[in-house]
Amino acid sequence: MYRSNGNFEAFARPQRPAGVEGRRAHLVGSGLASLAAAAFLVRDAGMPGEDITVYEELALPGGSMDGILDEHKGFIIRGGREMEAHFETLWDLFRSVPSLETADASVLDEMYWLHKSDPSSNPTRAIHERGSRIDDMSELTLTPKAIEEILTLALTREEDLDDKRIDEFFGDEFFASNFWLYWATMFAFEPWASAMEMRRYLLRFIHHIASLADLTSLRFTRYNQYESLIKPLVAYLEGHGVTFVYDTQVLDVRIADADGEKTATEIRLVQGGVESSVQLSPTDLVFITNGSITESSTFGDNDTPAPIVTDRGGAWKLWKTMAERDRAFGHPEKFSEGIPDANWTISATVTLLDDRIWPYLEKITGRDPRDGRIVTGGPCNIKDSSWMYGFTMSRQPHFAVQDPQKELVVWLYGLYSDRPGDYIEKPIRECTGAQLCAEWLYHLGVPVDQIDDLAHNAARTIPCNMPYITSYFMPRAVGDRPLVVPEGSRNLAFIGNFAETERDTVFTTEYSVRTAMEAVYTLLDVDRGVPEVFASSFDVRMLLNALYYLNDRKPLNEIRLPFGARMIEKAALSKVKGTYIEELLVDAKLL
Repeated sequence: MYRSNGNFEAFARPQRPAGVEGRRAHLVGSGLASLAAAAFLVRDAGMPGEDITVYEELALPGGSMDGILDEHKGFIIRGGREMEAHFETLWDLFRSVPSLETADASVLDEMYWLHKSDPSSNPTRAIHERGSRIDDMSELTLTPKAIEEILTLALTREEDLDDKRIDEFFGDEFFASNFWLYWATMFAFEPWASAMEMRRYLLRFIHHIASLADLTSLRFTRYNQYESLIKPLVAYLEGHGVTFVYDTQVLDVRIADADGEKTATEIRLVQGGVESSVQLSPTDLVFITNGSITESSTFGDNDTPAPIVTDRGGAWKLWKTMAERDRAFGHPEKFSEGIPDANWTISATVTLLDDRIWPYLEKITGRDPRDGRIVTGGPCNIKDSSWMYGFTMSRQPHFAVQDPQKELVVWLYGLYSDRPGDYIEKPIRECTGAQLCAEWLYHLGVPVDQIDDLAHNAARTIPCNMPYITSYFMPRAVGDRPLVVPEGSRNLAFIGNFAETERDTVFTTEYSVRTAMEAVYTLLDVDRGVPEVFASSFDVRMLLNALYYLNDRKPLNEIRLPFGARMIEKAALSKVKGTYIEELLVDAKLL
């Protein structure tokens, strides 16, 4: 496997690699990583779909990318991954997947046209004081000390960040900034989270510093991501003959280790309470999605909190079983155990049932949520909420069967689960759906004497408890995640956000697809480059742009440069006048 950039590689179709005939592929889990791996096996490796089997413990595919209409509870979403233009492997995948809604178009075509006609933007990134828009949230309010802390972390080598936390690098000034408010609520970071992952995010998304306040960098699907991405991808695979085996839990994958070579030899599974096994030949391939952020998810309703359960599902069990025998397969306990109480566990789906609540959203956003266009354009967060509460409202309808004139769907989440609310005086994980809605209505500015009636009668709220949702961000060390293809592996790969690849960031659709592409291309020697992670941190234009916006759009002569660089700057500026460097500084508005 090798990495590439440029259109010569991007638009090329690789030749079918030698030795594909007669091989079988087994994929554990049916989340985006597995579905992407199956698609790359078909499209780029030329493997017949009939030779590919996907095992899923649930009754439907999609993993964490869900969106369902439950006949008893109503519309339910656990969240949605944010996407941007430089998700190179994600768009590489979906350029080949036909849309289910638009004739003669791919999923990528459909999203591209939609974004052009209705580009994303967020008119109100944060509110406070019970529904008041904050006058000017465009500035990041970073002090020189906070900027120096950001640069210090960015310049630290990854191998020197083993098990370090974010709050070991930053002080109170940083955590009081708008930058941290935007960063934490957009990506779900908390002060206790991995400094290693925070550094990756800083370098990976440095080109989005300018748009943190308005989120114009984001791209959204027409409906929820299950309907817009997963369903067409599954249809594409089924159309090529891929077999899906549902309600089946993989208990173990046995590995023979001889002379430094690791070979998967058997898959042990259980279906309907009956255990069985699949014997593997050395030429068969196994792709495992190890770990899960949505395992053990539970749901409540308007009158009942979501139960707290931590042992439902097999993704963590499978990874722990394999890692106990071979530490080359990582350390799952670093992610699944010891998660702090001050973390995000609860989200909720609110369905508005009449016209009494949505006018408050229109007042805050300046947008009519019934017109089919972007509403919040990403999260709108409540700056003075003790839960760090936030909400997002996508294009309506958010489900194809939804009538936006009668029902509107909103998603809620709170980053701090260990604190009482501001209206509901108990922690978020103890709340019923109506209480979660009431806390939200309080912060929207609904008169207090109307809140409880609206929460019970004008909305239906389904709480979801996800005990592992922040496990991606647990402080980690090099080696805690297994390599996509472990050293010496002949036929085994790990895929998804708990597998290790370089430079990319977890909690993204891109990471799932990237690890899938790397796994397929490595094990089958596909002669086509895996698109490299967008190199924004190596582009001087991006760096200068970030410097300008980190300092709230100040010119260079008003910026206090860190690390004692002021004297160097003055001397250097006298030398660059009339040069291309001066032109770059002018383009970045630093001069």
